[in-house]
Amino acid sequence: MITPLGLPDGVRLCLFDLDGVLTDTAAVHTVAWKAMFDAFLRARDPAGRPFDAGEDYRRYVDGKPRADGVRTFLQSRGITLPEGHLDDGPDVESVHGLGRRKNDLLLATIERDGVDVFPKSVRYLEAVRAAGLRTAVVSSSANTEQVLEVTGLAPLLELRVDALVAREHGLAGKPAPDTFLYAAEQLGGSPSDAAVFEDARAGVQSGVAGGFAYVVGVDRAGQAAALIQAGAHRVVRELDELLEAS
Repeated sequence: MITPLGLPDGVRLCLFDLDGVLTDTAAVHTVAWKAMFDAFLRARDPAGRPFDAGEDYRRYVDGKPRADGVRTFLQSRGITLPEGHLDDGPDVESVHGLGRRKNDLLLATIERDGVDVFPKSVRYLEAVRAAGLRTAVVSSSANTEQVLEVTGLAPLLELRVDALVAREHGLAGKPAPDTFLYAAEQLGGSPSDAAVFEDARAGVQSGVAGGFAYVVGVDRAGQAAALIQAGAHRVVRELDELLEAS
């Protein structure tokens, strides 16, 4: 049976990705990734092919921890860099150094332009809370706490599991299911009574790998077929479509 929230009966935990699901920070992330990679690639080969903000972002970066995104994209171009260290500065030519360059660009953009929230996602999140379901944000970003505060979403989410929490507890990033499994456990539940909401293929794969009761794909980039192929039970353009279909 489908509940008024558009979820299977028995779901009592809702685990939301942040970028692209609740907030439009995915667009800001894309700009930062492209600026960082393009500058890096130009320095190596001025005539080389730049980072594609569409296909390269979706295939190699979207939904993954920062270092994994750097590493995977560079591998696609046949480039290998030393891993470096977590505290590498943006001037260090390492996987973590490039990640720091990208994050500095992201934070500067957020400080300058702010962060947009998807109003229809907020409507759904408020309906979930009103129905008594428990909520968590599960993000690969290390800036989740700042974004939640800037956007005012923090009171609607009981738990934050992000890159900082994953690092502290040794949790593998998406598409591994570890962060979602940890969030469900911390909320006193299990995959069988939890729903996952994701806009990235890696995130949908994470929910499927964890055996979650329901995985909702949010199609922000015309990739509904890819989200279904990754295993999403349902794909919507906006989260409040789930309310209308119940």
